Amino acid sequence: MKILGTGLDGLVGSRIVELLKDQYEFESSVVDITDRNSIITRIRNSDASIVLHLAAKTSVDGCEEDREIDTKILRYENNERREGQWLIKKTAWGVNVFGTQNIAEACQESKKRLIYISTDFVFDGFRPPVGGYEEEDIPSPINWYGKTKHEGEKIVKNASIPWAIARIAYPYRASFARNDFARAILKRLQDQKPVAAVTDHIFTPTFIDDIAFALGALIKSNSRGIFHAVGSESLTPYDAAILIAKHFNLDQKLIVKTTRAEFFKNRAPRPFHLALKNDKIRGLGVRMRGFEEGLRELKSQMSNLKSTSQI
Repeated sequence: MKILGTGLDGLVGSRIVELLKDQYEFESSVVDITDRNSIITRIRNSDASIVLHLAAKTSVDGCEEDREIDTKILRYENNERREGQWLIKKTAWGVNVFGTQNIAEACQESKKRLIYISTDFVFDGFRPPVGGYEEEDIPSPINWYGKTKHEGEKIVKNASIPWAIARIAYPYRASFARNDFARAILKRLQDQKPVAAVTDHIFTPTFIDDIAFALGALIKSNSRGIFHAVGSESLTPYDAAILIAKHFNLDQKLIVKTTRAEFFKNRAPRPFHLALKNDKIRGLGVRMRGFEEGLRELKSQMSNLKSTSQI
């Protein structure tokens, strides 16, 4: 089976290809997803039966900076709307909404299945249900990144094609050119630098290998609907930093407590409580590791990479 993917060279996408390449043939879309004609032509001409859409503008603060121009241009009506689409091509709305709309339209035209990667930031985190958010809980994003990804979800759900949405949260892995949150903390601790860690935010870190296996299960089972492809443990960033120090035998005294108000001052608002339940994806036979187990595997993989001189 061939899969045409967007964002396959990114933090998550590249690891998906590494782990699933023996099961599926991956083909990169290459073209700019905000260029409607190019992406539609690319998808139409591909013989892949599935489109895996990972490409997105993911910088929460960068997306927030786009809010004013996006909101202003989106007020345009009818014939001005196309001009507006062009003007915001590289903004959060242009990439995460118009880009997703282009891909959904192309999949409809060519009758391809669409798998869309979304985020835990579609929830506001104010009053989470007991045990964490489930897939059918109503999204209510509080920042522009979450808003644009939620709009992308709505586009996919309204497309008349087989679709699945996989929400992921705080992905981390053993090696990649760009640091994720776990390796960024680890690097500072290894360099004997202080780490400011938030105590009043709950998140659900996810080992990227498990995301790959979850997507493999979604593809194999031909499942439809929304799935939380997230880890099995929710905790504060402070607790996560302490665990990183503990598992890598680093100085825990370097970790300094802070709050969301202090850490994210003059930046995009962050949801408070982002615990997500992953029962549906586990129901497909996928074991999503908790953070401590993920760290053990992370450490093992990093040791293996060092021993083979790959990092």
